[in-house]
Amino acid sequence: IERTVAQAKSLGFVDRIVVDTDSPKIAARAERCGAGVPFLRPKRLAGDKSQIADSTLYLLARLKKDGYTPDYVLLLQSTSPLRERADVEQCWKLMREGGADAVITVCSTHPRLYHLGARGKLILANRKAAPSSNVQQWPPAYMLNGCFCYVIKTRALLRERTFIPKSTRTVICPRWRSVDLDTKEDWVLAELLYKNRSKIEKRLKKFV
Repeated sequence: IERTVAQAKSLGFVDRIVVDTDSPKIAARAERCGAGVPFLRPKRLAGDKSQIADSTLYLLARLKKDGYTPDYVLLLQSTSPLRERADVEQCWKLMREGGADAVITVCSTHPRLYHLGARGKLILANRKAAPSSNVQQWPPAYMLNGCFCYVIKTRALLRERTFIPKSTRTVICPRWRSVDLDTKEDWVLAELLYKNRSKIEKRLKKFV
């Protein structure tokens, strides 16, 4: 949380930083970091099945009552510890170029995706299979990388009620930095990557 708030404060185009949480403990920590927590998120929007778009729309409605409506919403989740300021700045630059209602970050992933059916049966999730089992002959695939960064026009969010409206552009981030803290394994991996990030970047440059 502290790192995310500090990152937001370092961005020259951010006018107001609001931490949306249902936890008084997190709210107190966020305020000590210099972020605003005008109210706590209601419990009905803070469960495991809650959608980030719903809680953000609720946040915007509450802020509007206080006379504040932003032109854009920049969503930075604290569960993306390897996000860098340059990633966010690249999203904002692409947004300012025009032609989109939102800009989101993605990372590369394996082009073949399977679901497991009854008794562990493999079911290809891709709409169309490539004529070869070689990964190189499949079209490149990408996935959302744990909300590294979402930038969206407020009017588009209010209209389509999603952070991925019809007119959305993307910024591709390195896969090794696209860790999303969902499990304890993610946390351990993120710590290892963060501690060794300089070494990793140095090694990767040798392959360029």
